[in-house]
Amino acid sequence: MKTSKQIIKRNWSNLFCLNFVGVLNDNFMKHSIIFVATLWQLPDYLNKSTIISIISASLVIPYILLSPFAGDIAQRKSKQRIINIMKWIEIPIVLFAFLGFYFKSIVILALSILLMGIQSCMYSPAKYGLIRDIEGENKVAFGSGIFEMMAFLGILLGTLLAGFVADHYTSLIVGLIMIILAALGVLLSKSLKINEEIKAKERESHNPILFLINTYKFTKKYHSLNSAIFGASLLWLVGGLLQMNVILHCTNTLSMNNTTSGIVLSMAAIGIALGCSITGIILKNKNPNIFIILGLVGVSLCMFMIIIFKPANYILHLLIFSTGVCGSLFQVPCLTIIQKAPIGNKLASVLAYVNLLTFIFVLIGAVIFSISTSLTNENSYIIFGIIAILCIISIPLYINQNTNTLPSEAK
Repeated sequence: MKTSKQIIKRNWSNLFCLNFVGVLNDNFMKHSIIFVATLWQLPDYLNKSTIISIISASLVIPYILLSPFAGDIAQRKSKQRIINIMKWIEIPIVLFAFLGFYFKSIVILALSILLMGIQSCMYSPAKYGLIRDIEGENKVAFGSGIFEMMAFLGILLGTLLAGFVADHYTSLIVGLIMIILAALGVLLSKSLKINEEIKAKERESHNPILFLINTYKFTKKYHSLNSAIFGASLLWLVGGLLQMNVILHCTNTLSMNNTTSGIVLSMAAIGIALGCSITGIILKNKNPNIFIILGLVGVSLCMFMIIIFKPANYILHLLIFSTGVCGSLFQVPCLTIIQKAPIGNKLASVLAYVNLLTFIFVLIGAVIFSISTSLTNENSYIIFGIIAILCIISIPLYINQNTNTLPSEAK
């Protein structure tokens, strides 16, 4: 007979591993398509940048269109059941993707990544919502920190694994890895045994625009909640800009090969993963705004140091790593504030709102990058400067900010 502590510990482990495996499979599929498809004999209009744009858009669009629906379902139905169903659906999706690799069909692969985006979007509010259900508010900072760490480790390993497999490519190897990861996700989802909060009865609007407006009005009632949501989304805008710009900077400005560029980029993911785990442990009852401000200042300083000193060696690795660590300093506190807000069964809806804003910010980052590179003849130092400025202008949001998330009418 397992004790309650053993059950709680097992639930944490299974939820963390579930998140890691899911993110790993998403990123392995996405980057395998990018690395492998660009080597095929395709029409001239399907160059590398076009393929990257198509695949990236296919993964992002479902989050923008379906986040309201996903949040509504997660707050009215069993979150564990949603996760289990979505994990079963992942298996036919990866089998479909295998056909795309086997027949060298970019159409099938684009549809596969679109379906994977829908599947990931549908269970995202549910998996984040379970963090608070496992052990209450006392462990939210710890849970959010490790959860984000596992996500970024999944991104890192998925990218590196895709690159390695692409160099030794057969469609069978790619298919086997995707199927094994999907099956492992099913097993982990079935192992969750968490007592969930009472479900909401009212339905949310599934229209993305109405959902944005209504949820903003709701979150506005709670001190510091909207600024926390902004901070959680800002990391992905900054992170997306940094990811694209590091590749540009290493290959164009510093003339590094793809392998070395990948290593530099991985330093950011390692920094975020390590920073998330440490921040989640030390945050606990401390003022989260201090961490948020330190993180924003730290990212800005790292960017300015790259611009001023123009490092091309291990110093660049260290600065990119430090940028990742500083990014986690404002990501984990923002997620903790959101999870601890006294919003009851509206949490899943608010998390869907975070998802929707996050991917809108990702698209904004892509637009900023595209416009900036075209206007500055691909000057990567300009992008580093834009990242620094974005962080600096966000700092006033968190100075003298009341971290008590009680509604404004409750004193």
